[in-house]
Amino acid sequence: MSLVRELLLTHLVTILGFAFAMILVSRMLRDENRPSVSIAWMLAIFFVPYLGVPAYLLFGGRKLAKQVRRKGTLELALKKNWDSGHPYAEIEAVLTTGGMPPARGGNAIGFIGNGEEAYRELCATLERAQWSIHIEIFIFGRDEVGQSIVDLLARKAAQGVQVRVLLDALGCFRSRGRFFDPLRTAGGKVGVFMPVLPLRRKWSANLRNHRKLIVIDGRESIIGGMNIAREYMGPHVDPARWLDTAAVVHGPLAADMDALFAIDWKFATGETLDPVPAGVASDQFAAGGAEAFSQLAVSGPDVEDDLLYDAILSAIHDARERVWIVTPYFIPDEGILKALVLQARLGRDVRIVLPHTSNHFLTDVARGRFVRILASAGARIFLYSGAMVHAKHVLVDHAVATVGSLNFDIRSFYLNYEAAIFVYSRPDIDRIAQWVSGLMDRSMEPRKLEVSPLREMAEDLCVLISPLL
Repeated sequence: MSLVRELLLTHLVTILGFAFAMILVSRMLRDENRPSVSIAWMLAIFFVPYLGVPAYLLFGGRKLAKQVRRKGTLELALKKNWDSGHPYAEIEAVLTTGGMPPARGGNAIGFIGNGEEAYRELCATLERAQWSIHIEIFIFGRDEVGQSIVDLLARKAAQGVQVRVLLDALGCFRSRGRFFDPLRTAGGKVGVFMPVLPLRRKWSANLRNHRKLIVIDGRESIIGGMNIAREYMGPHVDPARWLDTAAVVHGPLAADMDALFAIDWKFATGETLDPVPAGVASDQFAAGGAEAFSQLAVSGPDVEDDLLYDAILSAIHDARERVWIVTPYFIPDEGILKALVLQARLGRDVRIVLPHTSNHFLTDVARGRFVRILASAGARIFLYSGAMVHAKHVLVDHAVATVGSLNFDIRSFYLNYEAAIFVYSRPDIDRIAQWVSGLMDRSMEPRKLEVSPLREMAEDLCVLISPLL
C-alpha cells in the first residue's frame, strides 16, 4: 500500500506541477513578451522547473494588470486634438491615443549639459519652492551631494513646504533609511517604490522605478537621466563625473509631471496629495512668452502599452534626414534594430553615440553585435572615452528630441518605469543637437569592429541575460 500511495502522490505532484506550469505560460502570453523571451521562459519552466518557476515568479512578469487598473491616468478624457500639419503629429498621436496628455505649448525649456550646472539649478529650484517639492528618483546617493540636498529639503520642510521624496527600493537601498531622518524630523515624507522582497503586497525583484522627476509648486520641473549623487552632479568640477543631461521646464508640462508624481506617490504610499492652492499656482502656466511645445510620456508595468518604445519606433520609421541616438547602453530589440538598419541603408544620417566603456561590462559586450550590424549598414558609431556617458537622447530630423530616463535597451523599453519628454519646438531641438554634436566631436569612430568567434558567443550570451542587467 505504501508503494501505491507513493506512486499516487508522485503522479499528483506531476499533475499539479504541469497545471501550475500551464498557468505560468498563460500569464506569460498575456504579458506580450517578445517571442524569443517567451520561448526561453517556457523552456526553463518545462525542462528545469525547480529553477525556471521561481525565476519566472521573481523576474519574469513585466506588466502588472492590477496596477494598470488601480493607478490613475494622466489624461482621463483622451483628446484627439493633434494638428496633422505638424511634423510631430504622428508621434503625438501614438502617445495621446495610448493615454498620455497631449503636447503642451507655452513652456520654457532649458537644457542642462553638465553636472555642475545641474547641481546649481537643482538647489536654486528647490529654494524657490513655496508650497510643494516632489522628487521621484532611482538613485539618491549616500554621499556629500545627497547629504546637501537632504539638508536643503529638511530646511524647506521646516519652513512649511510639503516635501515628498519617492525612492526606488533597489536603487536607493543604501540611502532610504536613517539617511533621510533629518527630512522626516522636519515634517517631510519619504516613500519607497516597489520593495524588492515579497514581504509587502506591492513588491518586485525586477521591475524598477527608473523615472527621475523633480517638481516644485506644480509649475517648475527638472527631468532627465541624472540621479542625485556625486557621479551625476555636484558643486565643483569632477573629472570622474559622468556626462549627463536634463531639461528644466517652466509651464503646463510641469503640471503633467506633477500629476504623474501624485499617481506614483499614491500607489507607493496610499496618500492622496493636496492640489497646489490657486494663489500659488496662479502663474504656473505663465512662462514669460514661452513658446516651447513638448509632451510627457511614460512607460512601465503600470502602462498597458509600451508607449515610449512605440513612439520612438514610429519616429525612426518616419525619419527623412537623421536619427541620432545618445545612450549609455545599446541593446535594441529586433524591431528597432531593423528600423535603424533600413534608415541607414536608405542613406539617412544614422548616428549612435556610446561611452567607450560604460559602468556595466556585460552590456558593453552585449552591444557589440548590434553596433557591427548598424555599421555595416552605413550608420556611424561614436565612442566617447573622456568619461562615462549617461545621457539619453533620441533626435529624429528636426521634428523631435527626447530628454528623460530611457536607456536604449530591453530593460528600459519593456521592464522599468520610465519617463521622458518629447520636445517638438525647433529652437529647443537645435540646442540638444548642438550638445550632441559637441559630444561627437570629442568622440572617436572605431575603425575595426571585427571580433573573434569566442567574443561573438559571449555577446550572444550577454544579450540573453540583458533584461536582468
